[in-house]
Amino acid sequence: MKIEKILWPTDFSKAASVAEPYVVSLSRKYDAEVHLLHVSEDLSRFEHYWGSGLDPKHVKEIHEFGLKLSRERLEELCSRKLTGCPRYFIHIMQGDPAQEILTAIRTIGADLVVMATHGMKAIFPFGSVAERVVKNSPVPVFTVNPNISRP
Repeated sequence: MKIEKILWPTDFSKAASVAEPYVVSLSRKYDAEVHLLHVSEDLSRFEHYWGSGLDPKHVKEIHEFGLKLSRERLEELCSRKLTGCPRYFIHIMQGDPAQEILTAIRTIGADLVVMATHGMKAIFPFGSVAERVVKNSPVPVFTVNPNISRP
């Protein structure tokens, strides 16, 4: 199996961080690019929570702030955790996380996805995002259970 591009979706949670040692190890082993992806929620989807509707200017400002913060956090993650990786790239998308991860797989041309199976407090063995990605991915998905202790 040829692995040239690894996609690592992250929401910056402790659960998502369990994939990091696998991403680093696999990228070194295969001399592969690492594509870090963060998907931010589209806040306009939650318009009904705001009562009479959202002010488009306010939503735009919140989205811009979120994108700026996401980029800073991804850059920090790359500089602190991925220094041993040969090449890494940052991607930020907005929308449904599972759908955007599947879109990124195709757009980037990823050969492998590495991600956590679920959040730290999940009741079921697979979270909804991981399950949708695994079931619909055109490439292998390496999942890591965040509740298993590591050395």
